[in-house]
Amino acid sequence: MLLSIRKNTHNRGSNGPLPLLHESSTLALVARRQYPRVSPGRPSRPSQNPSPESVPLSIGERVPAHVAIIMDGNGRWAQGRGLEREEGHVEGARAVRETVRTSREAGVRYLTLYAFSVANWSRPRPEVAALMRLLADFAEKERKELRERGIRLNVIGDLEELPTFARRAVEEAKAYTADCTDMTLSLALSYGGRRDIADAARSLAVRARAGLVLPEDIDEEFFHRQMTTHSLPDVDLLIRTGGESRVSDFLLFEAAYAEILFLPCMWPEFTGATLKEAFRTFSQRERRFGLTSDQVRGQNLGRTFDPLDSSEA
Repeated sequence: MLLSIRKNTHNRGSNGPLPLLHESSTLALVARRQYPRVSPGRPSRPSQNPSPESVPLSIGERVPAHVAIIMDGNGRWAQGRGLEREEGHVEGARAVRETVRTSREAGVRYLTLYAFSVANWSRPRPEVAALMRLLADFAEKERKELRERGIRLNVIGDLEELPTFARRAVEEAKAYTADCTDMTLSLALSYGGRRDIADAARSLAVRARAGLVLPEDIDEEFFHRQMTTHSLPDVDLLIRTGGESRVSDFLLFEAAYAEILFLPCMWPEFTGATLKEAFRTFSQRERRFGLTSDQVRGQNLGRTFDPLDSSEA
């Protein structure tokens, strides 16, 4: 189910107020509190001591088991404040830390972050180099806290394509947190949803040609086991920041029934309070998975249609 935002003509490169989801929504009110108007020529950063508890979750509200986030808007956030794009990525790392902590505290079991896509290799080399340094820095400095919080680090995508120093830092962090079981943090690195699907299909074709798998053995679950996301369940909530309304080749197979929330804030502006409001919005959605509302609510649980049953005609 798509959770849409109200469109307007806001210039995302400006320092004006953020566009809102709906004027009366709580998420919009949170946005107004956290992202005040910035005076021209005065760089502004989010608070260095944000409070994830500022918007507490109520008892009985459903928290999604698997949350996936497209962290968009770092560069535009920086450019809108007269900073270099790399400064936006540095500030985005702070948002990552707060998001991880808030997710763990809220009871999320799987958090998947779109850290670096296959398409991102086409960005300017200095920016790519800065992103790789930030990745290595995150893996080296955060692994102790991840372990203390019971968070296992996982990677989807092709880790082998990363520079050696970044790959080693991530591999060491993965090994250091391997026995953690409370939450899985997956970083999508050199990842593309289409490529992951194509690679899985190629792997199955090779095995079928060798007689190791039969066509009738292949179903959705079997296919998923060939993908780099094989250890992850389907996505429950997909969030994208940055004001764009597309999924950009992220978890195309796994997010088939995800609730999707497009937010107008840039990623450095994303806080624990924003995430909790997203959880609250998710908990208010009715997830039907092809059923009717009556079926979901248990009011009409009669037998389903059988196309081979002549009595249905």
